Amino acid sequence: MNLTHLGARLQHPKCEKQMGPKYLLDQLFMQFNMLRLRLLNSIAPAYFFTATVVTIILHFCFFIPTIFDRSPATLLHIILFLFLVVNALGNYTMTICYPAESAQGEVTPPVCAPDCPDRVDAHYLFNGRHFCKLCKKVILRRDHHCFFTGNCIGNRNMRYFIMFCIYTSGTCLYSLVLGVAYLTVEYSLSFENPLTFLTLLPLSIGYFFLGAIPGLQFFLVLMLYVWLGIGLTCAGFCCQQILLVARGQTWCQMRKGQVVQTRNSWRSNLSDVFGRRWLLGFVVPLQTAEFTQDETADKRD
Repeated sequence: MNLTHLGARLQHPKCEKQMGPKYLLDQLFMQFNMLRLRLLNSIAPAYFFTATVVTIILHFCFFIPTIFDRSPATLLHIILFLFLVVNALGNYTMTICYPAESAQGEVTPPVCAPDCPDRVDAHYLFNGRHFCKLCKKVILRRDHHCFFTGNCIGNRNMRYFIMFCIYTSGTCLYSLVLGVAYLTVEYSLSFENPLTFLTLLPLSIGYFFLGAIPGLQFFLVLMLYVWLGIGLTCAGFCCQQILLVARGQTWCQMRKGQVVQTRNSWRSNLSDVFGRRWLLGFVVPLQTAEFTQDETADKRD
């Protein structure tokens, strides 16, 4: 069946409205919302790369020389940090280089009117296909649109996205530990009281504007909270995606309340995403995931 006809059939009845003030206002709101999403799609990758560069500079210029001071453990921590960063950036690159999309030559369905409930999808199509307004193409087994990578997560790059979340979370939490150790060694801050971390940011803001602490210390305190936020967010994304993959479900399907009945076991579902060489993919960011049965069938169509 032609997807253009199918997309027209699946359009919401409310989308067929006559021109009027409310319709024009909805169109203006939709254009503003899409502009905001496109802006976020450009800012988020720049934010990620900036935070990565700052983290690397802090580790090699401040944390490792000050905390370890050429001790035998220095080389071990350098190797561990590089392992985390290389895998995070490698899987980030793989997520972008292997975008999720359906078979080539598939006709793009028309974009729906602003009455459609989805902010990014225009239509939910058959066999797990979605049309992404930002990517402007049909996505096979679409899970969600990731603004940090600037593309959709689906059939081809789900495995790399999960690994990216794992290693990004590990890098941030490891940086958080070393950042706390650096503040303890360099500025004699004590973190023995659990409430210290909760009050550290507001107190640092006040002390900084009063001129009581240097700018580097204030910047490090800000980075502690950045690492904590990114680390916990990526860890949450990772746990959620692994659970959905094991169930053979996507975030789009769960959000729409669609119950997926799969005959495959959770091990088979994980194998479809991570591939047979999944253990190698945990060490080196390589292409280990093969085409799934749904994608192969889609190419034959």
